[in-house]
Formats: sequence, C-alpha cells, structure tokens
Amino acid sequence: MPIATVNPANGETLETYEALSPDALEEKLALAARTFATYRATAFDERARMMRHAADLLDADTPEIARIMTTEMGKPIKAARAEAAKCARTMRWYADHAQELLAPEHPAESDVKDSGAARAEVRYRPLGPVLAVMPWNFPLWQVVRFAAPALMAGNVGLLKHASNVPQTALYLEDLFLRAGFPEGCFQTLLIGSGAVEGVLRDERVVAATLTGSEPAGRSVASIAGDEVKKTVLELGGSDPYVVMPSADVVKAARTAVTARTQNNGQSCIAAKRFIVHEDVFERFREAFVEGMRALKVGDPLDEETDIGPLASEQGRKDLEELVDEAVESGATVLCGGQRPKDFDRHGWFYEPTVLADITPEMRIHREETFGPVATLYRVTDLDAAIELANDTPFGLSSNLWTGDADEIERFARDSQAGGVFVNGMTASHPALPFGGNKRSGYGRELSGHGIKEFCDITTVWIGA
Repeated sequence: MPIATVNPANGETLETYEALSPDALEEKLALAARTFATYRATAFDERARMMRHAADLLDADTPEIARIMTTEMGKPIKAARAEAAKCARTMRWYADHAQELLAPEHPAESDVKDSGAARAEVRYRPLGPVLAVMPWNFPLWQVVRFAAPALMAGNVGLLKHASNVPQTALYLEDLFLRAGFPEGCFQTLLIGSGAVEGVLRDERVVAATLTGSEPAGRSVASIAGDEVKKTVLELGGSDPYVVMPSADVVKAARTAVTARTQNNGQSCIAAKRFIVHEDVFERFREAFVEGMRALKVGDPLDEETDIGPLASEQGRKDLEELVDEAVESGATVLCGGQRPKDFDRHGWFYEPTVLADITPEMRIHREETFGPVATLYRVTDLDAAIELANDTPFGLSSNLWTGDADEIERFARDSQAGGVFVNGMTASHPALPFGGNKRSGYGRELSGHGIKEFCDITTVWIGA
C-alpha cells in the first residue's frame, strides 16, 4: 500500500510520500535511544507542562487537523473535530494524574520485615522506545491514547501509522515538537508494513502496541514474542447490543443508530449485533430502521452529513461481500444493502444497512463488519441473549439496555468482553481501562492500567 493521502469521498490522490530509507530509519531509531537516556529522568511537572501545551496547540489546530482527518479517511467533519477535542482532554487528564498514578507503592513495614528489609517500595520506571502500530479509523485518538500516557511515564514513542493517513501522522510528530518535547521523544516513521518487523526486532525498541486487524496483531505478537518484548494488542470487535423488555426502547433504538454508525461504522467498539427480546422486538426494529434510514449520506466536509465514505475501496468491497453473502443465504434487508444511488460520486460510500434473519452459518455472524451495517436478532430471554452475545470470537465490549438490577448483575458477570456498558453506548474515557479479550487482544489502554503497561514494575528492597 503506498504512503499517500487519497480522498475517499472522490478517490483523488492528494499527497504521496516516500518511505524512509534504511539510513534515515536508523537515524530515527538512534535518536529515540539517545533521547530516552535523558528524557526518562525529567520531572513529572516538566512532562505535564509540555503535555498541557500540546493540548492547547491541538485545540488551536482543530479546524486544520479535523479537515486533514476527514480528507484522509472520510469521517464527518463534526466527528473529526470531536476526536481532536477528546485527544486534548486526554492529554490534560494524564498531565494532571500521571504522577499520582505512578507514585511509588510502600508495603507496610510489618509485611516485609521478615524478608530482612527495613523498608521496601514498588516503583514504576519507563521502559524505553515503544513502537506504536496504529490504524486509520481514529487517526488522532488511537495515537494519543498511547502517546499521552507513554510520554508522561517517561517513555519515547515511535509511530508507524496506517499508510493512508500520513498527514495526520506527520502532524502528531510536529505537535509534540512544538509543545516542547525533546527531539526524538515522539517520531513518525513513514515506512511500509514490511519494515515493521525490522524495527520491532531492533534491540533499542523495547515494546510495541498495536491497534488493528487480527492478522496484524498476530504478526506483531509473534515477532515480539520471539524477541521477548512486551506487547499490548487491541484488535477487532463484534460488540453485542442487548435490549430487554424493561428498557427505554425508544432511547435504546435512537442510541443504537449512533452506536452502529459512529465513524461511518468503522469502529472496533461500534455495536454491531443487535439482540432484542421478542416482547419489544417489533418496537425496536421499527424505530431502529427508521433512524438508520434517516441518516444523511454525503460529503464528509458538509456539516449536515451523518455518514461519509468508507476509508478505502477495498473496505467497501469487503463489506459488500459480507452483506451479499448473507442475503444470498437468506438474510432479510430491512434497509440499505447497496451503494447509494441518489447522488453521483466516485467515492467509497455505502448505505446504512440493517439485516435480519441472520444464521450462525453466515460469515457476517462471525466476522466483524467494518461499516454502517447492523445485524438484528430476536431472543426469548436473557439467557438466550447472553449466549448469543458471547457467540463470537471477539470480546471487546458489550451493551445491555434494561431497568432490571438483577439483569445488570448477570450480564456484567457473564458477558465475555472487556467492557460492559448498561443503558448507554460503548465509549472510551481516559479514566477507564480500555481493551478486550479473546481475539480482541490483550492488555489495557487508558486509566492507570494503561499508563502502567509500559512501565518496569521495580521492587526496591532496603536492608535493615
């Protein structure tokens, strides 16, 4: 895949970039190692000052960077602005809380005296240069939710961003430089996927984090495992959205539209499988389909647009194949199911779609749908809903709508996912850990758990 900005709304190539030469890549790796040797000793107050400055600069840059994101991957401009604002908030959150989150822990002297210690403590020390392999769907947010905690912990970052968002990738390096972070603290590597293995195997790179597809995660985890290096993986999701009879069905349906179509449906935490109790199925179906039909598909730079294009032509083909195979196998199209025909465009658009009568044999039942396509299921009780919700190789997040406290506790106990969201849609927040299980990956981002992922948890024992 060439390193280029291709506007998905019209297929026009706007910018192309040469990949780093081996010599240029070596210079960046060497710089990262040199910078870490001194940056790791900076005070939290100094790191926080620079991080807050980066947040202020991002706020000021929002109109420009939002437009760049929209033209690179097609998200509606209002969503792009919201993404930038969320990144700035997260930078400030880690600036405010990193020192507290990484404060040394002191076991009680009575608990360690039998070891011969006068006292002992646990310290969280930075690891070193960390490679971040990031996707295109949230080109700012995916990076910042790694970079903010990693830099505040004293690490340095090396970003291998998706090849279709190079302008956003270069902006991020420039942002941290302008904020005052030392040169080499955060660098963008314009390299193809074939160069990732060499970077990860380099002895100066101590760990990696990846958000992306399951095959990409397997590859990075395999290489890192061979090198005995720490990894955090956030892979795909096929999140269930369960609606029970005691729920506010109108609100649940209205929220379901947003939960499925956020970021043009290209979100790992977007609800994808809508599992509805038979007592409220028809009410939910009617309201949900009506809401999906009402969405405006169009130019993502138009403030009134709800759904822009998919990020790539291949992404649309993959989505179409899943839908077409399901329909051929007996699925019912309740709305959408094709490319829009009411305007003439050369971009990669697809209609908001709802499919019913899904069976386990269909690929769409097992595979992640990365676009504005929802599957709708009818169940008889909570047991059936939980069984269906867990009938997926993924385990990123899950949603339950109910007014029953016992159902909430059962779902929170039995849902096989890293997140459980009740009477609301899944979202990420800097104060809450984010990540999944099963084939959705391992490790956590955000919160105190996320900042500690790339720390050396060190015991300091002091004899009597």
